[in-house]
Amino acid sequence: MEIYVVKKGDTVDSIAQRYGIPVSSVIFNNQLAYPYPLAVGQALLLSAGEPFVSSYPAYVNGYAYPYIKQEVLNETLPYLTTLSVFSYGFTTSGDLVPPLPDDSFMTGAALAAGVGPMLTLTPLGPDGNFNNLLITAVVNSEEAKNNLFNQLLSTLQKKGFRGLDIDFEYVLPDDRVSFAKFVSDARNFLSPYGYHVSVALAPKTFDTQPGLLYAGKDYRLLGGAADSVLLMTYEWGYTYGPPMAVSPINKVREVVEYAVTRIPPGKIDLGIPNYGYDWTLPFVRGRSRARTISNLEAVQLAIDAGVDIFFDETAMSPYFQYEKDGQLHEVWFEDVRSYREKFSLLPEYSLRGMGYWQIMRFFRPNWLLLQDTFLIR
Repeated sequence: MEIYVVKKGDTVDSIAQRYGIPVSSVIFNNQLAYPYPLAVGQALLLSAGEPFVSSYPAYVNGYAYPYIKQEVLNETLPYLTTLSVFSYGFTTSGDLVPPLPDDSFMTGAALAAGVGPMLTLTPLGPDGNFNNLLITAVVNSEEAKNNLFNQLLSTLQKKGFRGLDIDFEYVLPDDRVSFAKFVSDARNFLSPYGYHVSVALAPKTFDTQPGLLYAGKDYRLLGGAADSVLLMTYEWGYTYGPPMAVSPINKVREVVEYAVTRIPPGKIDLGIPNYGYDWTLPFVRGRSRARTISNLEAVQLAIDAGVDIFFDETAMSPYFQYEKDGQLHEVWFEDVRSYREKFSLLPEYSLRGMGYWQIMRFFRPNWLLLQDTFLIR
């Protein structure tokens, strides 16, 4: 497949004619909406040239909430190895708390498609936020751990899950070792039953990196404790931060280069964002709040505003500004160019695969590029 960047005066018809391909394939690959307007600077994925058969195998995981649309789930499953259901919680005594609504349709659809459903375990409190006091209570109590592990095993077996994904964020520094032991204990408990245990890691670049997001995550200990790890290489640009790329390749590379010195590369999955943000300007820290948008919505905003899309060569990410109702906006998102850069890191560093946060919005160009780049395991 080839990537084409729209120039002034281009139309879907003229691009298709130039490459000798059907107009319908341009429309389908890129989910273009009638009457198929384009934005200057928009990246299109074209089915041009000879088919390419990739030889690099990659595991592909996608996170999804139980309120994902059935249509989106069905369209995405053919591109996945595993599907992580987000999420199951727990109490301070280790009682498992299932998600609402019920997730059975997700596990059933995944299994029918030959995709392994994964149970994602998070310390989310009643307010929907990560609660490190829950983490402290369970990882330091053998009784709570054993209770939780037994309930996890029962649920894994009952619902047909293929493994456990541990996503504990804001682990307190004092719980660094206890948390790693919790992951190791979970793996030792579940491995005899054939279950895979993975753990999500904040995007660190050195051992003693300060901050509540990083201090409790020991890459070396957790890499040894789990069967695989997910590097959460996204959220540099985030809801409450200033406008910037969500997953700038220069920052992602720094995380990977550190990770492979602490964890075997064959255990590492690269985090991939499937979304962008729309900020209002000027940005005011403590007051500004970016709006989460899909990659398709980002392009449509540029089209509706009649503005060009630009590409930052350092972050390797698309962005643009537009004005609406007298308010200036700045948008950063992902396209096939930014995904291609992230994909290139897998063979370069011999990584295991990737994990998408999250698959609630279907973005076909990404999946077609992925399928063209890797042999999905």
